[in-house]
Amino acid sequence: MTTKSTVRNALRLSAAAGAVALAATLFIGSATAAAPQAAVQEISVVQVNPDISLRRLIVRNAKAKGTVLFLHGFPETLYAWKDIAMQLSQDYEVHAFDWPGYGESSRPAADRFAYAPQDYAKVLRDYIAMADIDKNNLVIYATDIGALPALLAAIDDPAIAKRIVVGDFAPFNRPQFMQERLQGLKEPATADAVHAAFNRTRNEILQNAFTRGLPESSRYELTPEFKADIAHGWQNGVLTSADAFYHYYSHFTRDQDYFEANLGKLRTPVSVIWGEKDIYIRKEMGEELAGRAGLDIKVLPGLGHYPHLQDKAATISEVQAAFDAR
Repeated sequence: MTTKSTVRNALRLSAAAGAVALAATLFIGSATAAAPQAAVQEISVVQVNPDISLRRLIVRNAKAKGTVLFLHGFPETLYAWKDIAMQLSQDYEVHAFDWPGYGESSRPAADRFAYAPQDYAKVLRDYIAMADIDKNNLVIYATDIGALPALLAAIDDPAIAKRIVVGDFAPFNRPQFMQERLQGLKEPATADAVHAAFNRTRNEILQNAFTRGLPESSRYELTPEFKADIAHGWQNGVLTSADAFYHYYSHFTRDQDYFEANLGKLRTPVSVIWGEKDIYIRKEMGEELAGRAGLDIKVLPGLGHYPHLQDKAATISEVQAAFDAR
């Protein structure tokens, strides 16, 4: 081989190696720039006090701007929030748990745990303390049976969160704004019969509760994972979710009256949202709460009792707005 040929071959090899190295550098650099912050999802069971363990969902973010805690309603479980949690985890750490009586959380006998809004408020406070959440940078998003406990907890501890978002619940004893079956569950003379009917019609409730009253064009599907989890968690031990709901309602009026009497002590910033088409608890309930407490209310056009399931993007926006609010 001549000296010139040797030089040419060496130059070719050097150029090829350089091209490979450059391509590798560009590929790695591009992949690194495009890779999102990795979210680490955890579902586990934690003990919050001697009587209560909770199944919880956490989606962690090493550079979280704050923490979101979601509180579900009837007949839901923490899987109601899973998709929303994964999207919000790009910026925040997200927590959710099953209330006692739902999903995989504890179901102690009613003489040990009353399943009342006040009892749930204590569970909420215990969870925040156990999880060591920074309350100064916490947004609580609570719906249905989760909302009154959040506000009761805020009366006891005004610094419990940066802001609480509540909606589609009954803060006051106003049965005229509630669906007929809920009125029956609230009335002691008919509560036992309605309770039995809830247990007897479990399959119908799980099939239709989430879209009842909505026009066909507004109906939506739950994920198969969520539907299976609700069905599995309906009776996980001796107590059904309908039993827990019944016990909640047996103390509901007492705790609503307490909240109304102490409404003036509510100091935590609160936002109110409501599905315009909610047939279970009409928007007039939210309008009264907002008017009396001087709160902003947003009525969501076309949405029913479960806005977080019907329009997940809107729920994400509400959480982001809660962090941005002053």
